[in-house]
Order: sequence, then C-alpha cells, then structure tokens
Amino acid sequence: MKSMQIMVTASLGLMLLSGCQTVRSTSVAEPTAPPETVRVTLIGADNQSVGSAQLTAVSNGVQMDVQVSGLSPGVHGLHIHEKARCEAPTFDSAGSHFNPHQKEHGFLNPKGAHAGDLPNLVVDAQGNGRFSGVTKVVVLDRGKSNSLFKPDGTSLVIHEKADDLKTDPSGNSGKRIACGAVK
Repeated sequence: MKSMQIMVTASLGLMLLSGCQTVRSTSVAEPTAPPETVRVTLIGADNQSVGSAQLTAVSNGVQMDVQVSGLSPGVHGLHIHEKARCEAPTFDSAGSHFNPHQKEHGFLNPKGAHAGDLPNLVVDAQGNGRFSGVTKVVVLDRGKSNSLFKPDGTSLVIHEKADDLKTDPSGNSGKRIACGAVK
C-alpha cells in the first residue's frame, strides 16, 4: 500500500511537471510581430525631395531618423503636424502641431509640450542635416489618440528658423520650408 501511494504521488508530480513544461515551451515558441517602420519623403517648397525620415515603432514610442540635404545651414524647427497634407510652397495644408492632449508649445513651457514638438534639426555648412531620437509621446499604433496614423494622418515639417522651445504655438520657428506626409 505504501509503495502504491509513493507511485501515485510520483506520477502526479511528473504529470504536473510535464504540464508546466508544455505551457512554458508553447509560450516561448510564439512568434512576435516585427516593429512597424514607415518611410517618409520630405519635399521642399519647389516640390523636390530634400530628404527622408524613417519612423519605427519601439517599446517606448517612435524612433525617428531624419536625413536632409540642400537646406540652408543653421538650426531649424522640426515638428509633427496634424494633417498628412504637404502642399507646397507654404505647407500650411499640414495644419497646426500635432497636439492631442491640448498642451502649449515647447519643452521649456510649463504648460507644454505638444505631442508634435521635437528637438531642433541642425544643418551643416554643406546643407546636410540629421536627426535621430525617440519621441515617447507618440505611437504608430492605429486607433490611439496619440497615433501618427490618425484618420487625417500627420506630417513632419521643417521650419526656416530654430524653435525657441517655449513660445506657443510654434516656438517662433518661422515659415515652413519642408514637409513629409506620414500615412
């Protein structure tokens, strides 16, 4: 009788361990979806390409890699705007800054920042510029209020002057000189 109890106990233990192993191996084998990546062409006031941006979904937001050429040297405001419309030469069609949480403009503004506020883009003496960074306040997930894929889409806009990072609504960054639709 004692040996029968030991055998039943051992069998139950093995069944429990086997069950745990099966669950563990099933969860490890499940594939994960690759991150979504979007490529955006940036155009200048003459409708010619001035660069591109690559937006990639990452765990804490969106990785943005922007590369431009042929722009005037200096510091330029870089923002996400509320519409995926880039009608040259003014790009007013892109609307205001992307601002789903109704904040004021600028990282230095105590009432800010817009979800569309980004650091300035620096363009060298040869007219080339690069920006690479993660914005943690937007996503590429459709259906979320802070998604760059809202019904009207969004756009990336480069301005003629530096963004002062505090003045509402656009940081005194001047007119729009380049635009790329995110859709």
